[in-house]
Formats: sequence, C-alpha cells, structure tokens
Amino acid sequence: MSTLAAQPIHTSRLDLLPLHVEHAEEMATVLSDPALHTFIGGTPDTPQALRSRYQRMTAGSPDPAISWLNWVIRLRDESCLTGTVQATVSPCGHGPIAEIAWVVGTPWQGRGIAAEAARELVAWLSRQPVHTVIAHIHPEHRASAAVATAAGLTPTDEWHEGEIRWHRSIRR
Repeated sequence: MSTLAAQPIHTSRLDLLPLHVEHAEEMATVLSDPALHTFIGGTPDTPQALRSRYQRMTAGSPDPAISWLNWVIRLRDESCLTGTVQATVSPCGHGPIAEIAWVVGTPWQGRGIAAEAARELVAWLSRQPVHTVIAHIHPEHRASAAVATAAGLTPTDEWHEGEIRWHRSIRR
C-alpha cells in the first residue's frame, strides 16, 4: 500500500481541509473547552502545544506503511474552523484498515457537523484502497455513537482501552 495524503473534501456546508501547522492557533480556541476531554482524558492544548503536535502530525508517520490523514473542519457559511476529523490507515490481513476519529468544538455541537464530516470522510476513504473503517467510542458517549451510526459504522462486541470498537466494511 502506498502512503495516502489528505485531500480537500467538500460537503454542502463544510470544507474538510488538510491540516496545517498554521491552523493551531484557531484550533486551540475551537478545542479549548475542558468538557471535550470528558471521554478522552487530558486537557486542552495551548496554541504552542497544538502547533508542536500539528508539526508531528503533518510530518507523517515514521512507518511508511501507515498514513496519518488529518483535516480541520471549516464551516463555510461562518468562515471558521469548528473541529477535526482524522484517519490512520494501516495495512491489515484483509486489506488496509482506517481508524477514524472526530471532534467538534462545543459551540458548534448539536448541528450535525461531526456527522456530516464523518460521513464524507468515510465516503472519501471508500474511494481509497481501504477495506475497513473502525472507530473506538466510549460506551457513554452518545453523541459520538450517533456520529458513527451516521457514518455507517456499527458497534461490535470488541473493546479497546475501555471503548467499544465500531466497524464498517467497504464494499467494492
């Protein structure tokens, strides 16, 4: 499998833009609510810490068989960033697997942004050499479960570090 690269993805309301270090300052504000860490742990990053993280992320995986794909979510009508989506694509026995995740800042939650972005991310992944899409979701995080459902993933009985593994096979 060759390394994949994030490309711009567009929906009716959103632009999923490949992550750049320059997004760090605005994203630090978007992700500043400590409540966003209820299920994932940690605390909000400072702009400097986020800039360092984005530098590592945009440099790509040190393993050439693994693709780190990261986007910021831009709400076109408001011309602002609202969150992120990501996919880590790795080789697997039955074909490449993409592990996806998303986060939308508190002021933009409840507007379908995460669901729209995740659906379009999965659609984009289905046009890549990806066989399976998975996500790991805390069992009490109903909003993320709704996003996963909207993206066509279904829960499994598998657990990973206290989270339920959700799964979708890509039909070719």
